[in-house]
This record gives sequence, structure tokens and C-alpha cells, in this order.
Amino acid sequence: MYAQMVDTGVKAVQAAADMTADEKAFQARIDADIRVEPKEWMPEAYRRTLIRQISQHAHSEIVGMLPEGNWITRAPTLKRKAILMAKVQDEGGHGLYLYAAAETLGVSRDRMVDDLHAGRAKYSSIFNYPTLTWADIGTIGWLVDGAAIMNQIPLCRCSFGPYARAMVRICKEESFHQRQGYDIMLALARGTPEQKAMAQDALDRWWWPSLMMFGPPDAQSVHSAQSAAWKIKILSNDELRQRFVDQTVPQADYLGLTVPDPELNWDAERGHYDFGPIDWAEFHNVIKGNGPCNRERLRTRVKAWEDGAWVREAAMAHAEKRAVRAAARVAPPAGADGGERTARVDAMA
Repeated sequence: MYAQMVDTGVKAVQAAADMTADEKAFQARIDADIRVEPKEWMPEAYRRTLIRQISQHAHSEIVGMLPEGNWITRAPTLKRKAILMAKVQDEGGHGLYLYAAAETLGVSRDRMVDDLHAGRAKYSSIFNYPTLTWADIGTIGWLVDGAAIMNQIPLCRCSFGPYARAMVRICKEESFHQRQGYDIMLALARGTPEQKAMAQDALDRWWWPSLMMFGPPDAQSVHSAQSAAWKIKILSNDELRQRFVDQTVPQADYLGLTVPDPELNWDAERGHYDFGPIDWAEFHNVIKGNGPCNRERLRTRVKAWEDGAWVREAAMAHAEKRAVRAAARVAPPAGADGGERTARVDAMA
């Protein structure tokens, strides 16, 4: 999900015969479920894969603030406004956790941000769709955050320690986001006919992009096998997508809404829902930058970064002043032997 179309340079699972002694020892630790920490040796391809996945995950959290942030001033009640503000703030915090986790791998935050702004780095395709009504905010919480949780819970068992630990806290907060979205949809579905129609319209528009969030089919996901061998990825794209459908369809039924898939059908023998084909041409088009809001999202993100330059500069200046003051308190003045200070202490005693 957070590496939908990332070229890591790893095309297939590396055979044991092609591994060095260090790589064999590393894989043995992975197989034994021993977490990898930043200062420990790791293959360069493993490090590169993690940097790209974690940074894309961080970018998704930050860019994901934009479609919801647009609705803070238009929330229908003060309560909804406060909840949405808290949620958007949470997403910003998630991005910061993840940037920090990626930095432990030796990449700077400035470089990650530069890659995003220059279009060299991706973020989840779902955030390139517009939020047209208040129901879209409910649908994002219900479907998009629901899909995120489906992907993130296995990441709590990721082999890289900082990423796994960050995901534990993020999952706890995302669970509230999903409930917030479902609560909005429940209120709309139980409201006026116009409100229920608004909820159905939002579900119609967000259902298929939500299924695309998990990435291309396993047969087309050329990097998944090695990521699975390294236990960066615990479940495959198709497994996660199936779990999401199985969990979400009964929720839609409870709301009295119809999933926009005429081929949706419960298969009692498999114990899963069958669902129709996904328009992967649309997915690839959005990934390439041609979605409804790709340019707008990136332009808004760059502007926010540039407008906030003075805040970062002020924070750095303040940090430097504090460091100078702290150093002055620790080190005695040049030429001082401490005798005067000792005399004052003796006098006080």
C-alpha cells in the first residue's frame, strides 16, 4: 500500500547460493524473527527498500492532511470541526514519526521532502481524488483509514524495529479515525433522504480507489516476494484487499448503502466475497501523475513548505541559542578556577 509502484531495484528473491556470508547471517536473523535495529549491519537493498517504503508512507500521511484539512472550516457542527482538527493533527504526527524512522537509515528529512516536492517520490494514490461533499470526509475515515489499518497492523510485525514500533502507536490512532468516519456515515445514512443519497454518492466514488490502495495484483507486484522474505511485508496485496472487502461489505450493509460492484457476491465455499475487476488503467494513470488532484496536491504541499520556512528558521535559531546557553552553564568562564564559586557556597553553608 505504501509502496504501490516503488522501484527498489530488487526484482526477485535472492537465492541462498548468491548470498554473501553477511547476507546469510542477516537472513537467518530475519527468519528467526529477530528485529533489525538501525546500527546493525543490513544489506544495502534492504536499507533502500525500507527508505522508499517508509518515506512514501510518511508522504502519504502528510499529503493526506490536505483533502480533509479543506473541510475543517466547513464541518457541519462544532463537535465535528474539533474532531476533524484532531484527526488532521494526528496525520501530521504520523508523518513525523515515519520521517524519524526513515532518518535512522541514514537519509535526511530534507532529502525526503525534496524528493516529494520534485516528484521523485510517490504517496498513496488515494489522495489524488477530490473531496466534493461532507460525506467524502466520512468515507475517507471509513474506507481509506480502514484500508490503512488493514495494511498497518501487519507492519507492527515488520522486521525493522523503528518502523514496527512507530506503527503500534499509529494503528491505535488510526482506529479512532476509522470510527470517526463510520460515525459520520451512520449519521448521514440515518438522516434525510438527501443525506443518505450524499453518503451513497461518496461510497460510489471512493470504493474502487480504496481497493486500488493496496497496490497492483500480486502477479504484477514484482518487489513483493523479496519484501516478504525480509519480513518488511507480511501479507500480500491481494490478501490485504480480500480482507478489506470481507470486513467492509457487512459494514455497508448495516448502513443500508450499496457497494458499487454488480459482481459482488458471497462465496460460501471460499468463505470470502467475490468482487469485480479493478480498473488498473486508472490506477496507473493516477500513479503517473494524471489523477484529478495530483498537481493540486503537490502544488499545495510545496506552497505550505515554502510558507513555513520562517517557522523552521526561527526554530533552528532558538535551538542554537539554547545550545549555546547550555554549553555556557556547563563550562566555567575562561580563566576561572572555580574558587569564587566555592567561596560563595562555603559562605552559604
